[in-house]
Amino acid sequence: MISIKINNIEFFVKRNLSLLEACRFVGIFIPRFCYHEKLSIAGNCRMCLVDNGIKLVSSCTSVVEDNAQVYTDTPMVKKARENVVESLLLNHPLDCPICDQGGECDLQDQTKIFGGDYSRFFMPKRGVEDKECGPLIKTIMTRCIHCTRCVRFGTEIAGVDYFGTLNRGGSTEIGNFVPKLFDSEISGNVIDLCPVGALTSKPYAFKARPWELRITESIDLSDSLGSNTYLNFKETEIVRVLPKNNININENWISDKARFSYDALKEQRIDWPFIKENNSFKKSNWATIFDLLNTKISNEKITFVIDGDLDLTSLNLLKQIQNKNPNNVQIGSLNKSNTFNNYDSNIFDNKIYDLNSDIKNCFLLSSNIKVESAILNSRLRSKFLNETFNLYSLGLKGKYNISTQVVNINITDVLSIFEGKSYLLSKVFASSKNPLFIFGESFKQRFKNFDVLKQLIKNIIPTSILLTIEEKSNTKGSLILGGFKPLNTKMLSESNSIFCINLQDTIQTRKVLKQFNGTVFWMNTHYSDILKDLKNVTILPALSFYEEENLFINLEGTPQKTLKGISGPTMAKSIRKLLSHILDCTTKKNKALNFISELLSNSNRINLNPLPTTFFKDLSKTSFSLYPIKATVEDFYRTNNLLKNSIVMAQCSQEVRKNSSNF
Repeated sequence: MISIKINNIEFFVKRNLSLLEACRFVGIFIPRFCYHEKLSIAGNCRMCLVDNGIKLVSSCTSVVEDNAQVYTDTPMVKKARENVVESLLLNHPLDCPICDQGGECDLQDQTKIFGGDYSRFFMPKRGVEDKECGPLIKTIMTRCIHCTRCVRFGTEIAGVDYFGTLNRGGSTEIGNFVPKLFDSEISGNVIDLCPVGALTSKPYAFKARPWELRITESIDLSDSLGSNTYLNFKETEIVRVLPKNNININENWISDKARFSYDALKEQRIDWPFIKENNSFKKSNWATIFDLLNTKISNEKITFVIDGDLDLTSLNLLKQIQNKNPNNVQIGSLNKSNTFNNYDSNIFDNKIYDLNSDIKNCFLLSSNIKVESAILNSRLRSKFLNETFNLYSLGLKGKYNISTQVVNINITDVLSIFEGKSYLLSKVFASSKNPLFIFGESFKQRFKNFDVLKQLIKNIIPTSILLTIEEKSNTKGSLILGGFKPLNTKMLSESNSIFCINLQDTIQTRKVLKQFNGTVFWMNTHYSDILKDLKNVTILPALSFYEEENLFINLEGTPQKTLKGISGPTMAKSIRKLLSHILDCTTKKNKALNFISELLSNSNRINLNPLPTTFFKDLSKTSFSLYPIKATVEDFYRTNNLLKNSIVMAQCSQEVRKNSSNF
C-alpha cells in the first residue's frame, strides 16, 4: 500500500493502480467514456482529466505514485471537462427524444453535470452512414463519440476484429469493412459497452424507456454455466435482458442466446390443455386432466420422460412419486449425462473462480468451448491475452478464437496421456503446475464411471483444476439427486402411457414418440409438429422459467434461482405444482421444500451423492465407448426449445449459415 493525497485528503491504495482506479477505490467519481475495467486502456476521450499539481493528465493512463497529490475538482479540471464535453457534442445529433439510449446515456448524464450551457459551434454537423451488423445490433453511427470500446471488445474479448477505426481527423468513424453479421456468440455485449446510442439492441428498438421498466433477477438456462441476468419488463411483456455482474461466474458478460431469445415466449406457445379425439384436438380442463393422470398412475404403468433441463424441485418430486408408486411409475432420461450409467458427483470439480489462479496449460477434452460455453471461453481468452497460457484441444477440432494446438486423437489415445504413454503430451501434462482440464459433453457421455478419470488426474497432480461443461442447464442437479435411468425400449414396451416433461423437439424425442403406441402426455411451453401424427396425445401448457420460481445447479455445483417476472398463459401450470398434485401428500411436499431450502443455504460445494461402494483408481477397471467423438452443439443459436422458437435466433442462425464468396 502507498500513500496518496486526493483533494488534500490522504488515502492508502494498492500499488500499480491507475489514478482513476485509485479514485474509484476510495469512492471519488471520475467521469470517463473510453475506460472500461474489462478492456485495455485507450486514453482517447480525455474526460477523466485530473490535476497532478503540475499539469492536467488523464487519470486512466497515469499510475499512482507514493506521496503523490491529485486534485479532481479544481476550476481548471472543471473547465477542461466542460471543453471535452463541448467537443464531443460538436457533431452529436440532438435526437435524445427518439434515442433508445435516452435515460441511461453516459453522454447525457455527463453533459448535465460537466457540460456548459451553450455551444460555440455554428457550422453544419457531420453525418455518418449507419453500418449493417445483422439482426441483433442497430447502429446510428452519427451518435458515435469514438471511444473505441466496441473495437477493443471485439479484439480482446470476442476474438473477432469486426469493428475498426476508419479515416483520420475530422473524418474518423467507427465501422465494419464488410457489412455482415457480427459473428460472435457474445456480440450483444457491445450494446452495454457503448456509452451513447450508436450501438443499441435491434429487437428492443422503440419498445420502452428505462423508467417504464420493472426489473427482476434471473439466470441464463441456455447452457450449463448459469450466467446471472436482469430481466426488464414493460407491463406483461419482457422487452430486454441485461447481464448482472457476478465475478464468480459470468463477470459482466452474457451470451447472445441469453440476451435475445425472450421473444420465443410469444411464438407457438401452448396456452390451453388439449386432448386428441378422432384425429382432432379438443379443449379440456385441468380437473379432467388430473382425474385422468390419477387413474393412469393407480391402475397402469406410466413412464415420465425427462432430460437435463428440468428444475431441481420437479426432479425431487418425481423421485418421490416413483418411491410412492414403485410398481406403476418409471422415470427415463433422454440425457445420457444425468443417468446412473454416468455417475458424476461433485467432489472433484473446481469452481469457475479457480481460473484466476496461475495456470499455464489447458486441455480441452472433446469440447468446442466457444459454442458450448461462450462466456467461459471469453474468460480463457482474457487469460490467454494477459498471461502465458497454452491451449490443447484433444479429440475434437472446432472453431476457436484462441490460438489452440489441436490433436485429433481418439479416447484411447487421450487416456494414454494420463498413463504416461503419449509421446507428445504426457510430458506436458506431468510438468504442469496447475493444469486446467475442461471436459466436453461428448467425452463424458462415453464413460460409464466418469469420476474414475477425474480421480486419476487428481491423484497424479492434486492441484489440477477440473471443469465439466454440461449440455443441459440442470444436468448437475439431476446427478446430485442420484441420477436417473436412461430411457430404453424395455421401458417403452412395458408402459401404457408416457409423460413427456419439458422435452426438446429433437430427432431423439420424435423417434421415441413415433415408436410408442400408448397414450402420450406432452407438457411443454411450446408445440411440436410431431404431435399431429400421434393417435392418443394430451397436450398440457407449462410455464417457462421466466414465469415461475425454480432452482437449478450450474456446472460448478452452485444452486441458483430464477424468479417470477411475468405471468404466463392463463391455463398454463407450473410443472412443480402439477407433480405436487399428483403426489398428493403434504408431508412429502414439505420434505421437498426443506430439501430445496437446504441447498440454497449451503454456500459450500454441494455433494449430496454418496460415493460408489467400489471406487476404482485404475482406468483398466472401468469401461468407455470407442465411438468417434462428435460435437454436441452444431448450431449455437438453436440448442433448446426456447431458442428453436425464437425468430431472432432463427435469423442469426440463418446469417451464420450464409456463405460469402469474397470473404
